[in-house]
Amino acid sequence: MCSPGEAPPGPAPAGDLPPEWETDDERMAFLFSAFKQSREVNSTEWDSKMAFWVGLVLARGRRRGAVRTCLRELQNGFERRGSVPLGLGTVLRELLRRGKLQRESDFMASVDSSWISWGVGVFILKPLKWTLSSVLGDSKIPEEEEVLIYVELLQEKAEEVYRLYQNSALSSHPVVALSELRSLCAGLCPDERTFYLLLLQLQKEKRVTILEQNGEKIVKFARGLHAKVSPMNDVDIGVYQLMQSEQLLSQKVESLSQEAEKCKEDARSACRAGKKQLALRCLKSKRRTERRIEELHSKLDAVQGILDRIYASQTDQMVFNAYQAGVGALKLSMKDVTVERAENLVDQIQEV
Repeated sequence: MCSPGEAPPGPAPAGDLPPEWETDDERMAFLFSAFKQSREVNSTEWDSKMAFWVGLVLARGRRRGAVRTCLRELQNGFERRGSVPLGLGTVLRELLRRGKLQRESDFMASVDSSWISWGVGVFILKPLKWTLSSVLGDSKIPEEEEVLIYVELLQEKAEEVYRLYQNSALSSHPVVALSELRSLCAGLCPDERTFYLLLLQLQKEKRVTILEQNGEKIVKFARGLHAKVSPMNDVDIGVYQLMQSEQLLSQKVESLSQEAEKCKEDARSACRAGKKQLALRCLKSKRRTERRIEELHSKLDAVQGILDRIYASQTDQMVFNAYQAGVGALKLSMKDVTVERAENLVDQIQEV
């Protein structure tokens, strides 16, 4: 069964339906009947019925905010007194012809085939469906469960994703973890499949590019509303690794700060209990931890200084220069990143 997923399918609320839906049985009987095989039989009636359903189908998608639908979902949504519209298949075929709808398989085929490298299992389609779609085109009435996309709504929501990113803290640098972007877009993309469709649309518009590195996907955005994204390169990956290192070092500093505070409290408790030796051991442990914090702060400052220069860069060339000046010896692997690896990275930077 098709699973558009953005909102639970069901009958349209009464307020979203035209007045005659409940009051004019004769009119509705005509609208629920099948289309004549040829429009030429009675073009006025054919056009009237088509205009009615085209408007209702597009309005339903926009009301639900759903970029995906299928014939069965629409039949369920427009059920009236136990009957479903018999001409909806013809309506969808007409919307496909007009470019208002697009088969999901055709949309994905129109995007650079590199989407396969994302490892997104939800997009693996049977080859037969690709073949049928490409051979028969939009002249075929969609199957009941064949997923269709509202073209304009997909474009609009993709634009929302782009603007949401641009207005977020993540936009300080054009490279971001796919998982972080997914969290940012949770309110806009209620399901993972919609999220990937919006990213594919942005990729089609050459506003993002995606790379999978050691099992982790990272996204690069174009630097500007009307710019085209440049290919992902070693510098982009290196900057992302630096950002990871900053996060790891910050977390470690926070953890050690809590540990030092605990040692301080333990020393006080030992003094009150008259356990001087235990109190001395706690104080020594506190001093060791504080020295460790100072060391990590120094390394963290070095990473943040490099990132600050990179964030201030306005072009890819400026980013490259800032990166090369600070991290020419970058060797940190994105896989199994540890605080020790992050520290080693900073040591290499300082040598450079």
